[in-house]
Amino acid sequence: MLLVEYKNELIISAIVLASIILIKIIVSYAVTKIAKKNGINDARIRLIQRYFTVTLIIIFVLIEGVIFINFKDLAFFFSSVFTVIGIALFAIWSILSNITSGIIMFFNFPYKVGDKIKIHDSDFPEIVIIEDIRAFQLILRLENGDLVTYPNNLMLQKAVTLIKKDAIVELQEDDSNTI
Repeated sequence: MLLVEYKNELIISAIVLASIILIKIIVSYAVTKIAKKNGINDARIRLIQRYFTVTLIIIFVLIEGVIFINFKDLAFFFSSVFTVIGIALFAIWSILSNITSGIIMFFNFPYKVGDKIKIHDSDFPEIVIIEDIRAFQLILRLENGDLVTYPNNLMLQKAVTLIKKDAIVELQEDDSNTI
C-alpha cells in the first residue's frame, strides 16, 4: 500500500540517487586525472574527493526533501533550510574560507610539497619549505628547523616567491650524506 502510494517519488529518488552516484564517479575521475597531471599526492586527492562527496550528499538530501514535501509547505521548508544554512555559514565562515582556499590551491597552486618559498608577509616574513598542504593550513618548515602552520586563505592573499623547486628532496639527500 505504501509502496504504491509513493511509487512516483521512489522512482524519482532512484533516478536522483543514480545521477548523484554518476556525478561522483565523474568528479572523482576528473579530480584524480587533474591531480596526477599536476603531481599532487594521494592524500590531497582523497581530501578533495571527500569534499565533493559531502557536497553531493547535501544536494541529494535537499532534493529528497523537496520531493517529499507538499507544495504548500515548500516555502516553510526553504525558509527553514536557508535560515539554518545562513546561521551555520556565518558561524564558520573562517573555516569555510580556509577549506575553499584549500580547494583552490588544489587545482591552481604553483607550489608543491617540498618547494622552498618566501612569503611576503609583514607578520611572517620567512623563507620556508612546504612540508604538507592540508585542508585548513600549510605545514611549513622554517630555516631553523621549526614547524609552523600557515592558514590556506592567507597563502592566497599574500605574495609568495618561489626560491627553489623540490628543496625538501635536496635537504633529505644532504642529511643522508652526513650520516
